[in-house]
Amino acid sequence: MKRTLSPLAAVAMLGLAAACSDSSPTDTAARAPGGAPLLSAAPGRGIEGQYIVVLNDGANPRSVAAIAGVTPHHVYTAALNGFSATLNAGQLNALQRQEGVSYIEEDQVARASATQSGATWGLDRVDQRDLPLNSTYNYTPTGAGVNAYIVDTGILTTHNEFGGRAVAGYTAINDGKGSSDCNGHGTHVAGTVGGSVYGVAKGVKLYAVRVLDCAGSGSNSGVIAGMDWVANNHVKPAVANMSLGGGASTATDDAVNRMHNAGVTVVVAAGNENQNACNVSPARAANAITVGSTTNTDARSSFSNFGTCVDIFAPGSNITSAWYTGNTATNTISGTSMASPHTAGVVALYLQGTPSATPAGVATALVDNSTLNKVTSAGTGSPNRLLHSIFGAVVTPPPPSTGTTYTGSLSGAGDSDIHPNGTYYQSTVSGTHKGVLDGPAGVDFDLLFYKWNGSSWSVVARAETSAPDETITYSGTAGYYYWKVVSYSGSGSYTFTMTKPTGEIRVELTATRLVENDIGHAGFAVP
Repeated sequence: MKRTLSPLAAVAMLGLAAACSDSSPTDTAARAPGGAPLLSAAPGRGIEGQYIVVLNDGANPRSVAAIAGVTPHHVYTAALNGFSATLNAGQLNALQRQEGVSYIEEDQVARASATQSGATWGLDRVDQRDLPLNSTYNYTPTGAGVNAYIVDTGILTTHNEFGGRAVAGYTAINDGKGSSDCNGHGTHVAGTVGGSVYGVAKGVKLYAVRVLDCAGSGSNSGVIAGMDWVANNHVKPAVANMSLGGGASTATDDAVNRMHNAGVTVVVAAGNENQNACNVSPARAANAITVGSTTNTDARSSFSNFGTCVDIFAPGSNITSAWYTGNTATNTISGTSMASPHTAGVVALYLQGTPSATPAGVATALVDNSTLNKVTSAGTGSPNRLLHSIFGAVVTPPPPSTGTTYTGSLSGAGDSDIHPNGTYYQSTVSGTHKGVLDGPAGVDFDLLFYKWNGSSWSVVARAETSAPDETITYSGTAGYYYWKVVSYSGSGSYTFTMTKPTGEIRVELTATRLVENDIGHAGFAVP
């Protein structure tokens, strides 16, 4: 999406989401005469004697390593072409001069961090355009059929939140624990992406890609090994979440971009140092969707990185999700590590409806569907865009060929009409309800569908893109329903066509025209 490691949760306990604590870009290149450049690690983050060797396409990593007398730690064939290894001065010098070597980067530490407090609210926020929160999370797609790769500390796959949908993928950590989580950060992130209670996409399949250890720490070379596994082994449609970070790293950025080119949508945390996200990797990678964090008042979280390398903001302060200490355990932590999986979950919802979408197409849809100008103190250069989970276009079929058409006019932002003709209707059978809104050019009209639950009206489907036209298809049981046309911005005349389930027995209602109360629900009761 834009420009140019430890998980990023917010401050203390784990060490992930915070991404790149004290770093700024240090792509300082020391080039041997006539040789490949040597890129240094961020200050204080370098791993002594350990390097990532990136080769030109076509060069064979094992052959290059063998010529230099080097035993690789990791060999990369997809996210990068190259390897990581411990090198002495002679080997480093020889590799800089060896044919086929593009550049060499000093390996550096990636960490995770998080903090305790508060209560869950993130799901409640992403499905609505405005505050106040309404204590509900409305969704139609679940991410079923989509594959989410959690590049993190591993996952407690047996946790009740996952219902058998979480599986072992890969580990870059050689401690005998495989891809199991002994830290908690990865399980928490996975729960936000796809947990049954705490998750955005409740039907997505989750893969544990473990690149950070029990302390929430790892290396860029290990992170890239996990990315390489995803690039080589992913099943489409695919999204990868990387709630981690470190200092500026050309190798990490290049690996993100190659994952993107392989067809994986890559979502990353912006980092937790309250600094320019363009200073850290993978947040600065051109093809990452980089996510900043907000609070439950729509303010940028005090720790969240900002700037032009951020693509979108999402809930990240005081987020409750699954935890690694038991199959029912939960924890509440904060960080851009928590904002990123909200976004990855929304990507999974989108991909269920548009499984052939490219990563670039997904990124465009995500940003275009976001809510504008809600984030306070977004930070210099940041886009003021807040994650929104309901894509009218994802669930929209072609306009129905038959149905009842109504006309109306909205005077401006906040104005709304109820249909059919200001009242509700009764569906006497289960089946498909369709609504098609055709608004005037240049406005942003939205469409909502309500159902009576026995004591109040609740939204069961929304179409809230930035376009004037919206369509909803909803499969529902017998009951009472109504449609609502709302102006998010702009004014003008519209037509609305609704179709009720096949086999419907026509029931005419003569209720008084609906009156909206102060929380946006119809102030009336059904017979």
